[in-house]
Amino acid sequence: MERTILHCDLNCFYASVELLSHQDLRDVPMAVCGDPGARHGIILAKNEPAKQMGVITAETIWQAKRKCPDLVLLPPHHDLYREYSKQVNALYNQYTDLVEPFGIDESWLDITGSAHLFGGDGVRIADELRRRIREEFGLTASVGVSFNKVFAKLGSDYKKPDATTLISPANWREIVWPLPVGSLLFVGQAVKRALGRFGITTIGQLAGCSGEMLEGLLGKQGLQLHAYANGLDQSRVLSAAEREPVKSVGNSSTFSRNLTTWDEVRTGIAMLSDSVAMRLRRHSLCAGGVQVTVRNPEFQNRSRQTQFSHPTHLMRDLSDGALELVKTIWRPPSPIRMLSVTAIHLVAEEESYSQLDLLNSAAKSEKQEKLERAMDSIRGRYGKDAIAFGSPAGRLDETED
Repeated sequence: MERTILHCDLNCFYASVELLSHQDLRDVPMAVCGDPGARHGIILAKNEPAKQMGVITAETIWQAKRKCPDLVLLPPHHDLYREYSKQVNALYNQYTDLVEPFGIDESWLDITGSAHLFGGDGVRIADELRRRIREEFGLTASVGVSFNKVFAKLGSDYKKPDATTLISPANWREIVWPLPVGSLLFVGQAVKRALGRFGITTIGQLAGCSGEMLEGLLGKQGLQLHAYANGLDQSRVLSAAEREPVKSVGNSSTFSRNLTTWDEVRTGIAMLSDSVAMRLRRHSLCAGGVQVTVRNPEFQNRSRQTQFSHPTHLMRDLSDGALELVKTIWRPPSPIRMLSVTAIHLVAEEESYSQLDLLNSAAKSEKQEKLERAMDSIRGRYGKDAIAFGSPAGRLDETED
């Protein structure tokens, strides 16, 4: 039976909620930031006028002000955002019990078994949800309608704001395959760069590759992305009763040849940290610490862990912490067969904002600032613009506990 999956994405969520109390700012550039009084605080969200001025999420306040000197800054109200998110998801639950949040402002709905109660048409139900969200909450949403979760999310990203996009068995190749490969769920910049070295820049080109080649390049993740690109995602929308809290998020890589130099190890750690950071944002989580494991060719493991001064879901922080740990348990040229990086002591993303100051020193280099603002949305827009590093040949395996 063909499924009907919706992916609902609340547009400019933080900024839109703030505008409900600041109607006078609706037509002027406005942004929500962690600390309006701190020059090196960061932009958490912006409205459409600010977006038109070039303001982007996760850049520093001073960078945003340089583009838009009249930008109005408001502090975040996370309790309010959580309340609106809860109410909107309660609306979704009126249509199906299979509702799976994807961060605070996005959710999947599987309406396969309930669509007949509401007219039987996925697009019609999506339009009705958008209308009710406007009328009942004063917010807007973009909704993707498709036969699997991955394409439903591509649909909600395809047209914004306040739009419905249908990606069906009849039109999905026409819509999906020309899109940049970075548009596909869980393709971060490290994977994007690895694929780019083989001339793979669109989802269609990814779909046309052999699964064996992609498995050799990216391990299990390569096979998963190949299935996604060919419309073969079978992952289920999980109800609240089926979802378990995530206690740790980790990635490991067994390399096709042993690593013996610091450059190789540094690159391997960067690749793993990039993927872990992307998945933390997927779950709207931050890590209070990191654990690293090194395995030699004799399958002997050595592990260490450390805590961070503040929770983070940034690749650079995870990578730096992991590298410091590796220095305590490994010396070149001792061979390394496998590396793993695991984010531990996890906390909800919103709980970390009061502590989070991505660029707390004016002495930070411009390169570091560019890397930081290249991260995907700090609200959990999970990895499309994750920080880019190259990767050694290895097989990438994910773990969640």
